[in-house]
Amino acid sequence: MTKKDVLLNIRGLKIEGKSGDDWLAIVNGVNLTLHRGEVLGLIGESGAGKSTIGLAAMGFARDGCRISDGVIEFDGTDLREASQDQLRRLRGKRIAYVAQSAAASFNPAHKLMDQYCEAPVRHGVMSRSQAEKDAVELYRKMQLPDPEGIGFRFPHQVSGGQLQRAMTAMAMSCRPDLIIFDEPTTALDVTTQIEVLAAIRDIVEQFGTAAIYITHDLAVVAQMADRIKILLKGDEVEEADTETMLSAPKDDYTKSLWAVRSFQRAEQAAPRDKPVVSLRNISAAYGPVKVLDDISFDIHPRRTVAVVGESGSGKSTAARVITGLLPPTRGEVLFDGEALPPDYRKRTRDQLRHAQMIYQMADTALNPKLTLRRLIGRPAQMYLGLRGRALTERIRELLDLIELEPDQYIDRLPSELSGGQKQRIGIARALAAEPRFIICDEVTSALDQIVAEGILRLLDKLQSEFNLAYMFITHDLATVRAIADDVVVMQKGRVVEQGPKPEMFAPPHEPYTELLLSSVPEMDPDWLTKLLEQRSRKGLPQSADQ
Repeated sequence: MTKKDVLLNIRGLKIEGKSGDDWLAIVNGVNLTLHRGEVLGLIGESGAGKSTIGLAAMGFARDGCRISDGVIEFDGTDLREASQDQLRRLRGKRIAYVAQSAAASFNPAHKLMDQYCEAPVRHGVMSRSQAEKDAVELYRKMQLPDPEGIGFRFPHQVSGGQLQRAMTAMAMSCRPDLIIFDEPTTALDVTTQIEVLAAIRDIVEQFGTAAIYITHDLAVVAQMADRIKILLKGDEVEEADTETMLSAPKDDYTKSLWAVRSFQRAEQAAPRDKPVVSLRNISAAYGPVKVLDDISFDIHPRRTVAVVGESGSGKSTAARVITGLLPPTRGEVLFDGEALPPDYRKRTRDQLRHAQMIYQMADTALNPKLTLRRLIGRPAQMYLGLRGRALTERIRELLDLIELEPDQYIDRLPSELSGGQKQRIGIARALAAEPRFIICDEVTSALDQIVAEGILRLLDKLQSEFNLAYMFITHDLATVRAIADDVVVMQKGRVVEQGPKPEMFAPPHEPYTELLLSSVPEMDPDWLTKLLEQRSRKGLPQSADQ
């Protein structure tokens, strides 16, 4: 490629974050070059500066951050010197952004079509009627169901995978030269992830769009990127084309990222104690729509039950029934052998305390106006009666447990944290009540491999120390292999099969379980292409919904 092919040229980028009266370095002199039509993968742990650099490529810094030095040149325009009016004309039209959490990024009060049409109409790219026709065409290219009608639904009326594809289509509405993809498949189950990855790759190739693909999932970036840049705590580690980076990484840190997850909890003996939590013939519905159909399973002390399945399979709904947020239409939930009131409002404070939940979407689960001191301290205060110095010490202990330095983080707001750090705060908040049972809803999905392994080790240690029972909702089968004692596979509100982990991972499998197992990305740049070709030849669906 020639110098004329360069679309984005970043040199000596330095970004700082506000901490009290001081400014602390977040990004330390990073260089980045992106050519037209090229996809660059940014890889690194939580806090490496990936998303911060991605936003800086738009000439933007989050609240509490500032671009302190360096050049950000987009197609000949220095974005640091550009006026706000110039930046407004570029953003959305020539540079677009696809966020990690589509659910938190769409306006819930407006239909998808209205949000799609806003950018092309405001930028004068096309009229409203043209934009609506274009949306339908892009929805079709993104393989969304009912492309003519889905745009007239509200965000809450479509699945997570569909919403993520709708956001990608919206980013393409003005046919930008550059799209920043910020962890676009992190929260998706493995089969939905395949659909979204295939759709993103196809649409980038069709329109010759350049992209920065931010992720901590190495197998995913292998399917998407032409080149990979590794980051650590705001510093560049190394950069190479994808095949070279996967086959011959040079730096020890990169090699540690490439290593297979080493944590594997010790096999547990068959449970002898009675279950802490039991679901007995549970059915549940949202209005007239039945979402759980006669499900039953037990969760024992010191054991982890992994519940796996696609988006919409009923995993999180089962958790809502257990916690009393959704009373079942049939069946009962037992705690220590005694039936719990179906509605949480009729449960005692002790019953509420002993069943805690760590939510999947940290962005929407944490009150953005409360400091970490108050977020973590509330359950310790409410359930354990801690006050004053005892409460502060407990908050500091919990921050230490989740590997966030208390003095540095205790008075921060959620907006001042990375996605992985927010998820760890959710874990600390659940632990603050000192429960006997914790529902972990995709608690490692937003974390890079190294940090996720640390969290799994922490959860395992806490389980052993306090005889905790875990229900681990996840779409990551590597996590299931690492943490689970028992596995429950769900599809469309029913339990397809369940049993001890060794039996569940040994063939033969139920067809749906086989689909899940075959959908786990591999560290091979050709894996996605081969898989789609194989399923096409056999006439197999990409997901269980097709």
